[in-house]
Amino acid sequence: MKNIIKLGLVSVCIGLTLSSCQSDLTSLNDDPKHPSVLPSDNLLATAMYQSSYYMDNPSVNFNNYRFFTQQWAETQYPDETQYNLVTRNQPRNHFNRMYVYSINNLRQAKLNLKNEVETDDIRTNKLATLEIEEIFIWENLVDTYGDVPYSEAFKPDEILTPKYDDAKTIYLDLINRIDAVTATIKPASTGYADLVYGGNMAKWKKFANSIKLRLGMNLADVDPTLSKTTVESAIASGVISSDDEAYKFKYDGNTFSNPVFDNLVASNRNDFLPSELVVNTMKNLSDPRMDVWFTKVAGAYKGGVFGELNDPYTNFSQLGPYFRSATASSNLLSYAEVAFLKAEAAARNYSAGGTAVDLYTAAVTESLRENGVSTANIATYLATNPYNAANWKQSIGVQAWIAMFNKGFASWNFTRRLDNPILVNPPKSNLSSVPYRMPYSDQEYVLNGANVKAAANKIGGDKATTKLFWDKF
Repeated sequence: MKNIIKLGLVSVCIGLTLSSCQSDLTSLNDDPKHPSVLPSDNLLATAMYQSSYYMDNPSVNFNNYRFFTQQWAETQYPDETQYNLVTRNQPRNHFNRMYVYSINNLRQAKLNLKNEVETDDIRTNKLATLEIEEIFIWENLVDTYGDVPYSEAFKPDEILTPKYDDAKTIYLDLINRIDAVTATIKPASTGYADLVYGGNMAKWKKFANSIKLRLGMNLADVDPTLSKTTVESAIASGVISSDDEAYKFKYDGNTFSNPVFDNLVASNRNDFLPSELVVNTMKNLSDPRMDVWFTKVAGAYKGGVFGELNDPYTNFSQLGPYFRSATASSNLLSYAEVAFLKAEAAARNYSAGGTAVDLYTAAVTESLRENGVSTANIATYLATNPYNAANWKQSIGVQAWIAMFNKGFASWNFTRRLDNPILVNPPKSNLSSVPYRMPYSDQEYVLNGANVKAAANKIGGDKATTKLFWDKF
């Protein structure tokens, strides 16, 4: 089309100077609707949307976190709750969304930002935002797959088949990157008008420290010394301390809709139920969140049997209106999660800003408050379900698992680390145990075969039942 435009305008150039003709023709070749260089804020918005939507997506085609924690059951077909991770290529789909659609856009945004006109402080803050967002996605990748391409990734001019880096080595680098980037933030200035914090750099810093807290707690059983120093450093520097500071990707219901809404309402699908395990656990604890989350059947709560082809959808409790809003945010690092991480840190005798019992109380209270439970009912629940220091992994683990309902990735971290509640492999499972990781993308065996095979051998086999390096027990 560019040559056609030039040829068609040759007669117009007669009588004009050469320079003016060339200038006019060049401008006609510009397509304002498809710019050759995208602004870095557009790339950031795309990366944030892709990572948030697909970390939070309950579709059977993607991460399956809600099935890994056995909080959702299926009614029409049970393949995913029987841990079939092959038919729908979930490992490939999640891998590509995080690498290609998310981190790749952030890497390009960093390059494009260099040529954008900004004050020094705003540029510094924008670069910090891109870096923190990238670290957040790397943490998801390494805690989903284990060893992944990292140091050699995103170097297409140099390396077409990147090696898989050791997961703990990636952890150490992410912690160092958090320390480095938080030191650069200019809190008195702004950054991007982003879709989570709107350029509030104090909140971005707390978010970064909360990622560090996550990383530190995951190290607790495999490297207690490093875990303690990492966690205490994160808390001292300032982590998320209110619901207003949580990492929530906001949907407007038009351009962007919440992924749970898309799968339950917009798709008009009657596939998903709260599981029997979660319903019965909450019943036994007299949990008032059931009234907010689930519908009743014949006046009672009834969860679906996990891993089985259930009776008709209408025979079971369903996910209520609380989860069905198009504008509900994806709360991917919540204040409740941070509060439970701090409670666990205190239980492990780390300096976490309070005692284990006080921080447990604060964490449970926040989850109940977040879900609209009254002050009186919160007090009753805490009196009925106090902190149990003698079995703190169960006490914190079960309560965190409930609090992270519909926050699948966060819930999976707690269940793998604390081994509570005890998840039983369903009788018709395709695996020998519940999943501890996502297998590698099948495309990697075609495009990066030698490196992915080496990684698989190193970690003990590319199986969903292979534990991550930090999942010691």
